[in-house]
Amino acid sequence: MKCSKIILAVMIAMLMCSIGYAEPKFHIGIVTGTLSQSEDEVRGAEFCLEKYGDVSDGGIIKHVTYPDNFMSEMETTISQIAGLADDPELKVIVINQGVPGTTEAIRRVKEKRPDIICLVGEAHEDPNVITSAADMATTIDFIDKGYLLAYTAKKMGADTFVHISFPRHMSYESIARRVAIIKEACKDLGMKFAYESAPDPTSDVGVVGAQQFMIEKVPAWVEKYGPKTVFFTTNYALHEPLLRQIAKYGGMYIEADSPSPLVGYPAAFSIDLSDEAGDWPAILKKVEDAVIKAGGKGRMGTWAYSYGYANTIALVDFGINVVEGKMKLSSKKDFLTCFDNATPGSKWNGNYYTDLGTGVTSRNLMLIYQDTYIFGDGFVGTPDIEVPEKYRKIK
Repeated sequence: MKCSKIILAVMIAMLMCSIGYAEPKFHIGIVTGTLSQSEDEVRGAEFCLEKYGDVSDGGIIKHVTYPDNFMSEMETTISQIAGLADDPELKVIVINQGVPGTTEAIRRVKEKRPDIICLVGEAHEDPNVITSAADMATTIDFIDKGYLLAYTAKKMGADTFVHISFPRHMSYESIARRVAIIKEACKDLGMKFAYESAPDPTSDVGVVGAQQFMIEKVPAWVEKYGPKTVFFTTNYALHEPLLRQIAKYGGMYIEADSPSPLVGYPAAFSIDLSDEAGDWPAILKKVEDAVIKAGGKGRMGTWAYSYGYANTIALVDFGINVVEGKMKLSSKKDFLTCFDNATPGSKWNGNYYTDLGTGVTSRNLMLIYQDTYIFGDGFVGTPDIEVPEKYRKIK
């Protein structure tokens, strides 16, 4: 009987290893939006579930979602996150994206279980708010990226950079500060900078009206500024018409505000990616082929992996390594290593956030960015480019 139990235990252990995870020592909670609103973040959670297994099946991952209308259902979001702390085996919570209410949810988690490590991907709340609660949070580097967008435009052969946005977005400190940096970098690099306004898709004109505006305006802008112009917009809904018209009339496009091969490209070039879902190298290759066929070689780019997808996987990896004592929560090198590992072939870089008003650097908020990939030309190598310190002090 004893021998049979030993054999059974060995067989179970072998099975656990064969499906990608070992016997769990602790649990990890992942909180994302729903598939309809946050597909990339959910795909990252699915990768972690496949790798480590679901808690309900003896694995270590517990995945929950917050409501689509998270602004009006904030208490539900908070409850979903805080409820994870009821699991005595839980050691890490990864929240991606960190929508409004995340800070309060983390505070409630810490009241119950101060030992739980709370990691936030793409924090929506003010830096000084999220850093008051999260053990580590991320957002796209709106500071260094200001310079790097202008640098990449110059490298692509552009002589003009046109920034397209609207008052609501320009009221955000992160966007306004990035625009100021882009403008200064363009001047230093010998390029012209221009600002064009577009309708806010959340206004009365809606998404359809805003997209129609872009369809009508982009040809005129290309004629006005010339074909060696990079066009950059801050809104998700505007990328599709912008890309379609650039391909047809000329101009350049570096990447989306929140870069991914899935932003704008599939709709603009009628690309069916259903068979490639979750396979980012295959997605990139298929999008690249379509872009080149449409004449976009050397004129359009993206990040090779979705930011939302990478955030989920990298933060789970980081959390596991910190709990197991293999990495330090305070180590920038360890943190970025997890992002590099989440996106094979594509590198990352970043810096801790420093508040310009107080001069205080927050060691629990990392501004990060992935290398830019230009279709037909490959990676730019932005993580290895040294950003002059002067740009980090521009308000």
